[in-house]
Amino acid sequence: MSGSLPPNAGRRLKVAVLVSGGGSNLQALLDACADPAFPAEIVLVLSNKAEAGGLDRARRAGVAAVTVSHRDFADRATFEAAMQEVLRAHGVEFICLAGFMRVLTAGFVEQWNGRMLNIHPSLLPAFKGLHTHAQALAAGVRFHGCTVHFVKPALDDGPIVVQASVPVLPDDDEDSLAARVLTAEHRIYPLALKLVASGDAVIDGNVVRLRKTAADAAIQINPSDE
Repeated sequence: MSGSLPPNAGRRLKVAVLVSGGGSNLQALLDACADPAFPAEIVLVLSNKAEAGGLDRARRAGVAAVTVSHRDFADRATFEAAMQEVLRAHGVEFICLAGFMRVLTAGFVEQWNGRMLNIHPSLLPAFKGLHTHAQALAAGVRFHGCTVHFVKPALDDGPIVVQASVPVLPDDDEDSLAARVLTAEHRIYPLALKLVASGDAVIDGNVVRLRKTAADAAIQINPSDE
């Protein structure tokens, strides 16, 4: 399970979404993939928590929902080996991380090199790690946002596919800013998966080259989905 994406050849890319919580970004991906013309399909939702709301979203959409609890394993390596078995059993070709709250080992990441996306609630490389909205407010930035990127072993690192920016308003607190960013997240994650699955976003060294771009002044998504 290493290397680049398999040739599409007109078929839909088989995707697993890894979640630990409610799965609102998962829902955005499920909604996009419900269109038969979308170049990817979600074949598995996997969580490390049996109570994760994202599993219920998967079941309602008719998608396989599987729990692999990290608490059942002595270390990360055996936990990830168990996840790999589930991914393999479902024929997964690509992974989207959507609020999966486990640090993945370099070995796991390398096995999915070029075939795993993450969404992060900041305009990377700014504000890596946790509490990004608090970081943005403390820094006094005028714009904040979110990023979809390919996953590398380093924290919140990897070639950027799509970003969206939102204004930071004078009366914002963490909750209001987070809600504005989350709305943008729900737009850009399906867009990023579409670009990658269709072959319109290709990794070139440390950057992603886009075959199609456009401008979208309304929400300042780059690239646009219009």
